[in-house]
Amino acid sequence: MKYINAKELAEMLKDEKLVVKKDYIVIDVRDEDRVGGHIIHSLHEPSAEFMMNVDRLVKDVQDVKLVVFHCALSQMRGPKAARIYEETRNNLYPNLEQTQQIAILRDGFVGFQDQYKNDVKLVEGWDKDEWEADVVPLPENISDVLCDPSMIKSS
Repeated sequence: MKYINAKELAEMLKDEKLVVKKDYIVIDVRDEDRVGGHIIHSLHEPSAEFMMNVDRLVKDVQDVKLVVFHCALSQMRGPKAARIYEETRNNLYPNLEQTQQIAILRDGFVGFQDQYKNDVKLVEGWDKDEWEADVVPLPENISDVLCDPSMIKSS
């Protein structure tokens, strides 16, 4: 199974000669963590339901030349879904010469959105608030607070 990086996928998505659902399709297997944005034209096939839907997916995209899978980081769910998809495809069509390529998006959506979140031709529904860390601001006088002897409890 091959990997595709964010730049390669971005170039493919912007290539006007390529047709989505014919030349390529992006399968997003994130679950509830899909909030905050997704790759344009991607199909959402949640990993929690993937096994129940993989036969239908194989049939729906059997003529697509390249199927790209991803999850948040493409470390677990994305690669697992790609493997299950490939095994199912080979079982459903054992005598068919396979020309369809299967790839995994390296670094997943996290890596992709890190580079392309502001490009509306590549990312839909990007929500800054979903991606900002929950950080509690420190007081301006933090060094005074940390060095204040009255803040230390004595036993």
